[in-house]
Amino acid sequence: MFHGVVPPLCTPLTEDGEVDTASLERLTAFQLDAGVHGLFVGGSTGEVAQLTDAQRDTALRTVTATVAGQVPVLAGVIDTGTLRVIEHARRAHRLGADAVVATAPFYVGAGEGELRAHFLALHAAVDLPLVAYDIPSNTHVKLPPALLGELAQEKAIAAVKDSSGDLESFQKVMDGAAGSGVACLTGSETLADLALARGADGVVPGLGNVDPHGYVRLYEAARTGDLAAARAEQRRLVELFAIIDVADRGRVGRMSGALGAFKAALVARGVIARPATLPPLLPITADEARRVAELTRAAGLGPVGTHLSPPVG
Repeated sequence: MFHGVVPPLCTPLTEDGEVDTASLERLTAFQLDAGVHGLFVGGSTGEVAQLTDAQRDTALRTVTATVAGQVPVLAGVIDTGTLRVIEHARRAHRLGADAVVATAPFYVGAGEGELRAHFLALHAAVDLPLVAYDIPSNTHVKLPPALLGELAQEKAIAAVKDSSGDLESFQKVMDGAAGSGVACLTGSETLADLALARGADGVVPGLGNVDPHGYVRLYEAARTGDLAAARAEQRRLVELFAIIDVADRGRVGRMSGALGAFKAALVARGVIARPATLPPLLPITADEARRVAELTRAAGLGPVGTHLSPPVG
């Protein structure tokens, strides 16, 4: 279940701030057309921390219905406390998710013993594979590699998604999980080739929303040992990743700049209707969206095929 390219989907929004299900269906179809190996709904790229519970459910229900079993659907169950995460996970199970993805509980500053108890409680409470998601830039808690290795060997988790940006730490996770059958996925857009060359099972790139075909080519090249082709694809994707720096960082933060850019690029490609984000994230400006569209076109990414449905607009 946990291998290959598993993009964390953006959550397109309507003018009134609700989930744009038509755009999300189209985005899902676009990913499937590219040959991705799974989809992650309700991750950081999907604005999971800003979505209401009803919006989380709408997004997951829409994607699982569109996928219809073609690839696994992973559901983010990210929240501040263990009981809240369990509640999300049980709801995700009812809505058809194939696995759930949980970070460290944030806000409380959990210690290592509490992190262990958190993941063990999730494993015991939910009858779905559990993915441990390490993203300290957002949770402000680092999942210790040794703890992840122990949870892997104990079969308490089925996979690790590492978005720490620390390749040395990720190597320790892979070493600790060796022989357990637990998959190790990198969340890095820019180091995917290196992580795959070092033994990662797959990649979960936010930029994969915009160019899933590129990440599939990178993965296939790495899988077959064509590291030169993987490096070349990675260099091209690094150049495209510059879209996240278009927004004025004096006006918006890192997440607004990145997610607004991904959505603006998807609008330019004709996949979703609007580049809006949920508060407190501020939208990128019209001028910034035009610049993102220019960079997207310069990367050779034009409008997607008209065979994808439903139409945007």
